[in-house]
Amino acid sequence: MSLRELARVVQTSEVTVRRDVRALEAEGLLDRRHGGAVLPGGFTRESGFPQKSHLATAEKTAIADLAATFVEEGEAIVVGAGTTTQELARRLARIPGLTVVTNSLLVAQALAHANRVEVVMTGGTLRGSNYALVGSGAEQSLQGLRVSRAFLSGSGLTAERGLSTSNMLSASVDRALVQAAAEVVVLADHTKLGTDTMFQTVPTDVITRLVTDEPPAHDDRAATELQALADQGVQIAVAGTGASGNAGGHGSAGGEPAGPGRPQRRDVPLPGPRRGQVPGGQPFRTAGVMGEREQSPGAERERARVADLRRR
Repeated sequence: MSLRELARVVQTSEVTVRRDVRALEAEGLLDRRHGGAVLPGGFTRESGFPQKSHLATAEKTAIADLAATFVEEGEAIVVGAGTTTQELARRLARIPGLTVVTNSLLVAQALAHANRVEVVMTGGTLRGSNYALVGSGAEQSLQGLRVSRAFLSGSGLTAERGLSTSNMLSASVDRALVQAAAEVVVLADHTKLGTDTMFQTVPTDVITRLVTDEPPAHDDRAATELQALADQGVQIAVAGTGASGNAGGHGSAGGEPAGPGRPQRRDVPLPGPRRGQVPGGQPFRTAGVMGEREQSPGAERERARVADLRRR
């Protein structure tokens, strides 16, 4: 659970919760994570859908709103399993001409009544804890598929290992989804930043863009992780969670400012002397997408790779 959710449940401040979490960790009753806490053995333990659906709900809503703006009419995309991708699917129902390939029953259900969206389900074996199809049947059904973008979530995200999850079967299907896409968009709220779980799904150098929310002011570790991801060429779009951050919308969003009907975007303030800068002193472009930098070799390589894929 996130510290924010714990504070809400026990009706106290996050400062008090943070102190109590340290004491509980010292007794071996839980493991601390960036912005939250898990039961011991968090590398292999995975929460079920009922628990996940109540965590960071405002953040997931804002992330889904912003992620939908990167989808254009008539595209073919893949959407993985997860509570954040389920939120995204609800917004995709308003975009005409889409073809959505998914292994998630929840994503398919969200799009079931969208008359202008074609939904393609993978095969596979149902994994009841997250309502997803996994196994060799799911992976084989994705062979030979090619789409413009993959939208994926996971249990943790670090600059060192990329996106990861606690379940081997889910990780294997996510890797197959990535292989089908020209670009990979990861949806992860700030509580997952810096968290590392057992099975890697998407290496950092394969991630095109991260859509996340703005970490709390005291969470320097999450901001540092965002900086490290940006240093490796990942484009980082930050969704505001205020009133203007919950608006829907679609279409190309490459640096457009927030406005009526568009989600709010903000750059993450960076900790310490590197705030607002990358190594060498080059500033971030203030277009709401962090990581698209002047003189950035990683970003240039990524743009060249995407351009090559489009020519093919």
